[in-house]
Amino acid sequence: MDASFWALVGLILFFVLIAKVGVPGKIAAALDKRADDIRRELEEARKLREEAQALMSEYQRRRHEAEAEAEAIVAEARAEAEQLTVETTRALEEMIARRSKLAEDKIGQAETQAIAEVKAKAADLAVAAAETLLKANVSDKVSDTLLAKSIEEVKSGLN
Repeated sequence: MDASFWALVGLILFFVLIAKVGVPGKIAAALDKRADDIRRELEEARKLREEAQALMSEYQRRRHEAEAEAEAIVAEARAEAEQLTVETTRALEEMIARRSKLAEDKIGQAETQAIAEVKAKAADLAVAAAETLLKANVSDKVSDTLLAKSIEEVKSGLN
């Protein structure tokens, strides 16, 4: 018997011993366990992916709602600004009209007062001129009294 034969017998005994100890079953069990672990990890990854997609769609929905709300706020602010502009313009126009009317009234009063002052000055000058003329032309005492009374009546009539 040669060495090859004994090597073959040793190899066969080795395989029988390995089979008897249950190494192929242990290897198969380890491989099955590894396959189950991978299956579990894949299932967990699928669930995590679904959760991530759900979260992403929720955040997108919230973002769209926030954008819509922001657009509504901007539109409302624009409307309020336009309303405020209209109200401010109207108030400014009313104030300008009031001030113009007040200025016109003051001008009218100043004009009336100036006319009254000119008339009063003209009357004073006319009275003084008449007094001077009458004094120069009339010299007796009766005429002086008459002239003084007339001047007083004219002065009191002007005031």
